[in-house]
Order: sequence, then C-alpha cells, then structure tokens
Amino acid sequence: MADTQTTPYLVLARKYRPRDFSTLVGQDAMVQTLGNAFSQNRIHHAFILTGVRGVGKTTTARILARAFNYEDETGRHPTLELETEGAHCRAIIEGRHVDVVEMDAASNTGIGDIREIIDSVKYGPVSAPYKVYVIDEVHMLSTAAFNGLLKTLEEPPPYVKFIFATTEIRKVPVTILSRCQRFDLRRIPADVMSAYLEKILGQEGIGFEPDALAMIVRAGEGSARDSLSLLDQAIAHGNGSVSTATVKAMLGLGDRARIIDLFEDLMGGRIAEALSALKELYDLGADPQTLLADLAEFTHLVTRIKVVPAAADDASLTPDERTRGADLAQRLPMRALTRAWQILFKGNEETGRAGNALQAAEMTLIRLAYAADLPSPDDVISKLTQQGSLPSGGGSAPPAPRGPSGGASAMRVEAVQTSPTPASVAAPSPAVPASRPQAVAQPALATVASYKDLIALAAAKRDVLVKLALESQMRPVSFEQGRIEVALSDGADPGIISTLSARLQAWTGQRWLVMVSTKAPEGLTIRQEKEQRKEAATAAAHDDPLVKAILETFPGAKLVNVTVRDDEATPAELAPPPFEEDDE
Repeated sequence: MADTQTTPYLVLARKYRPRDFSTLVGQDAMVQTLGNAFSQNRIHHAFILTGVRGVGKTTTARILARAFNYEDETGRHPTLELETEGAHCRAIIEGRHVDVVEMDAASNTGIGDIREIIDSVKYGPVSAPYKVYVIDEVHMLSTAAFNGLLKTLEEPPPYVKFIFATTEIRKVPVTILSRCQRFDLRRIPADVMSAYLEKILGQEGIGFEPDALAMIVRAGEGSARDSLSLLDQAIAHGNGSVSTATVKAMLGLGDRARIIDLFEDLMGGRIAEALSALKELYDLGADPQTLLADLAEFTHLVTRIKVVPAAADDASLTPDERTRGADLAQRLPMRALTRAWQILFKGNEETGRAGNALQAAEMTLIRLAYAADLPSPDDVISKLTQQGSLPSGGGSAPPAPRGPSGGASAMRVEAVQTSPTPASVAAPSPAVPASRPQAVAQPALATVASYKDLIALAAAKRDVLVKLALESQMRPVSFEQGRIEVALSDGADPGIISTLSARLQAWTGQRWLVMVSTKAPEGLTIRQEKEQRKEAATAAAHDDPLVKAILETFPGAKLVNVTVRDDEATPAELAPPPFEEDDE
C-alpha cells in the first residue's frame, strides 16, 4: 500500500514570510532609508522597530541580520540585495545560526537574562561578520534589565549589532531610544494588501471573489500576518475557494446589508422594525454591544463620505457600504449623523456595563430612533409660527419685557434641551430697536458730561482696569465738570482714585478732582444694576409665548441664558474706538 502521508501543511503566513527586502510588503520608506545607509556604509549599531502586530517587525529583524552578515564568493559585505542566498543566509532564515541570537523579552524579562547577553558580547562571532542580538517585545524588560543594557548598548564592540522590536514604543525608556535608530513600520494600505493577497492566491491556484478579499483586508486592519491567517481560514471554510458568503459567515458579519438596513430604520424613526431586526440578529448569535459598534462604524463611514466623497472609493468597503453609504451621506444632514454617533458611542458604554446587554441596546436604539428625526431649532420656530401658535412678523407681537427701570430692552433667549440629546434653540428678539446708534469718531480730547460717559470713554480707550473699577468698585455720589465724588465699595483698591484722575487729565486735557466720599456707599454699582436687570429679564422671558412654545416642544428643555442689550448703550460701547493718529 502506498504511503499517503504528506508533508505537514505550512500556513500561508509562514510559507510566504518575506526573506529579503524585495518581498517585504508596505514598508518602502524604511527600505529606502536602510538602502541609503548601507550604500554609504553608515550602518548604526542598534535599531528599534515599532508598529502594530503583524506588520513585519521580527521579519525585518531577521532580514537585517542577513544583510549585516552577507557573505558570498566575493567576500563579506553588508548589502540589502539578498535575492541570492549568501553563506550564512539559510541558517539565519531557519533560526539556527550561532551568531544570531533571538530572545523573547516577554518570557525573559529580568536582569539575569540580560546579563547573559552582556557576558557573551565580550566574545566575537564564530563564523559570521557580526554578532546580532534580536530582542522581541523589548518593552517587557524590567527596569533593572534596561539599566543593565545601557552601557553595552551605548559602547558595544564593533562586531555587535542590536535589533529591538516592540508594539509599545512608549514603554521603552528614553535612555534606550536615544541609543537606537528608530523605524516605525506602518499598517499596510488596503490596496497594497489586496494586491499582495491576490498574488498569493494566484500562486496557490485558488479562486476568489473581490468582495470577499476586501472583507478580509478590512478585518486584517493593515496587518499582513492577520490578513494571511484570515485568508487561510477562508480557504478552509470555503473548501478551496474564497467566496463572499463564506467570508461573511466566517467573520461573523452575518450580512453587512442588515446593519445598513437597521441604520436606515433608525434614521427614519421606524423603531418597531429596528427592534425586530435587533432581536433577529441577537437570536442568530450577534452580540448587542458588537451590533452597536457596527452601527457606530457605519455612522462614521457615512459621515466621512459626506465630508470627503472620495472616501466611498476605499478598496476595503463592500459594495453595499460603497453605494448605500454614499446615498445616505447625501440624504442625511450632518447634525443627524453627529447626534447618532454620540448616542451610539454612549450607548455602547452603557451596554458594556449593563446586566442585560440586549435591553441596554434596545434602549439605545429607541433613543436614537426618536432623536434621529428631531427638527432643528429653526425648523421648530418656523413650524410653530406657520401653525399660528406663535405671533408672526405681521401679527401683533407681545409687549417687550421691561427692565427694572421701565425701559424696553432687547432680549436674546437661549434654551438647551436635556433629553434625548442636547440642542440649542435661539429665539428671535421680541422687540429689537429699529436702528442702533452708529459709532461716532472720538475727538482728540474727549468731553465727559456724566458718569456713564466716563464708563463709555474708558471702554473706548480699552482701559479695562478703569472700566472695571467704575462699574464694580465705585458708586457715583456727585458729578460735575472737573470734579467727581465717588464712594468705594468694600475691598476696592484706594489707588484707583489717583489712576482715574491721571487718566481723565490725559483723555480730556484738563485736571479733574476725584474725591472719595466719607459717607457709607448707598445703592447698587453699575454692574449690580445690570445683573438685577438681567434677572428681571430672565423672569420675564419665561412668560414669553415663544419661549413657552419651545420649552413645550422640547420636553426637559430649560432656559439657560438671557442676554439683555441696553437701549441706552452709548456709541463707544457698541463699536470699537476709531483710529487715533499720533499728533507727533
């Protein structure tokens, strides 16, 4: 009987592992830098390679070890041209060369393990030109181990090279980093990875569907090893071929179209259909938190396409994501997308903490469905006005709220909705003055006829110190041309009196006598009066029909700010000061 025993299967990630820089995928920038260094004979004694898992850090370290120790019939000479195997290449590739030492720092973390390296560094290589130490996951070394390595790393013998690899570059001490040449290996782009997998499938003689390959590339997240492992799994799952249906089932995607259907139901406010779809997916084994994450991912995709339409051409997208995502990006406003992202992001956290994940996910979808079609504040005001529940511009308007002094004030009312999501509502002023005083050019020497004129002049001169003192630290007792009597508030700086006198002389061209009253201050400061008027205006705003309608339309909303614009504001307070030419 013939022996049917075959050679053990070698997984694709090992079978197609790059053995030289010409077959290394997606790291062109690093290869170019190394090529320049080798051609100029400026080869560093220590390298550190960083990047996410599976981008080729350990593979690059082994290729570098080959490059350092390349030897052929012409002699020993470091090179990146490794298509032809040298005298030491085969042993290095197979991990059995005595002069290339590989250590996994994850299981050899202590100073004792590093001491073995330090002791062996004293002895030269046995057969190769260089002794190469490759330490993988170097960030796992202990502090003592790093400290023990420092001196050797700074001044190694000329025949020693160090190559470190890590996925956590921030955990490596700066003292180590400063002694190494650093290379950041990037995630492999989707188009490069797709071409790489197509090439491998061609060499293996295996058929595939492009959409299935796009799903694998996307799930691989830029990692060559992960992508090849998924490809291996897809080949086995599809019985020798790579189809879209089998890859969907293998990756647990179910049907990506169903996620998009669920998203459309939610954004359309069809909560019954959405909850039914969620239950069906849950019964099929889908995790509620994963479903929310998928919805958030699709929300992000639609938002990206809306901002950058070219994002729909991404090679890793499925046809459904590409076409339906672009369509939704055109139909959905940005405010709805950003609001959906916020609700899903918050709901994902809540679902992770909830005792019943399905219930938490359902509550998130309900919140999203009811919030998705909320009108904008402008739409609400326009709709209320058209329905006649509010006075329009042509009808009779309610009387303008009046401040404590009895004068009408223009108001701007802001409300914030606290449920289901924050929204800002700006209501037009019930009574806005038809015209506003225009800025009047200040003369070279100003004239001050009242205490309010003095405050306006300080504002026009942009003298914040004096303006603040006049409004908050003083109360006018008497005012006449060239003479002012004020009462100082508790805690006021007495030095402001001399400062005010000097400013008045500079601004008006005449000497002013500024006196401090001996009587206890009575009444309110200018600022206190303004605050009192604002409080009264806020109370009056709650009775405004427009505000009432907004608060009723958005349950849970509250009035957060009322801005009062004083009709008697002086020109200097309403406009920036004019340009003053230098008399000199």
